[in-house]
Amino acid sequence: MKARLACLKCGVFNDAEDEKCWKCKRPITEEEKQAALNRVAKELEEKQAFECLSQEEKDRLLINKAIAQGDWSGVPGSTLNRAADNIIITTSFQLAAHRIEREISIVTAEVVYGMNFFRDLFASVTDIVGGRSGSIQKVLRDARKAVLLELKKEALMVGADAVIAVDLDYQEISGGGKSGMIMLVASGTAVVTEK
Repeated sequence: MKARLACLKCGVFNDAEDEKCWKCKRPITEEEKQAALNRVAKELEEKQAFECLSQEEKDRLLINKAIAQGDWSGVPGSTLNRAADNIIITTSFQLAAHRIEREISIVTAEVVYGMNFFRDLFASVTDIVGGRSGSIQKVLRDARKAVLLELKKEALMVGADAVIAVDLDYQEISGGGKSGMIMLVASGTAVVTEK
């Protein structure tokens, strides 16, 4: 990792080994060079320390940093999914064996699933002859799992460890006799439980 520093006069970046700024020709002081080298050494040290952590510790560090900074772009999807798995969700207004410390906010998540032609065709046959439509049930089950995972992620992003009073609302979106889509909305109250 190369040490770089911004010129105090013009703001362009220079290598720490340079004697003067390539743009404005201002001399680079030894203090500036040393500060840049120290910064790189600290970053390498932090990177090496991070690599020695367990996956759970890495996840916790990344999540806490994202919550503090409000920037989730540096959190990999796999880390977000693992952390979201720890969020408790319930349709109840309270949690068994947990005391709610405080409510944070209402969180919502939405997913939309398309119903493809063949699934619609088999469902219409089922409508005529009677019985259950396994293919549509699978779409609804997948939609429910997806929306609940998204709800957990939303709760995680506001610093909650549980969501209470979860409500699921299914809607069919269709028009003009064409194949429809299923929209599922989940909402609830994000809370922090007493540790």
